[in-house]
Amino acid sequence: MNTSKEVMHKVQLVDGIFTASEASDIVSNLIGEKINFHKLHRLSMSEGNINSDTGYDDSRVVELTAERKEFKELCREARLMGKKIKINGILEIEIID
Repeated sequence: MNTSKEVMHKVQLVDGIFTASEASDIVSNLIGEKINFHKLHRLSMSEGNINSDTGYDDSRVVELTAERKEFKELCREARLMGKKIKINGILEIEIID
């Protein structure tokens, strides 16, 4: 069981108000990086062992792809309404057991 310690570090990754197009680019690129991470992790796990359990990475790629699609739709709606999008993205980093 992982026991969480106090938050050791916070990174303000994104903070601002953006046009729908800018927000779409920012979030799509962040999600794309996570998708690539999971694809590479899946590949490294299965290298030399075709029977590796890559289920977690597989499911995360599917989830993240769906999230990116949903966010693009939100951006499309904001663009049509002439609205901007506020994004506040903080990474909380902890040391765990």
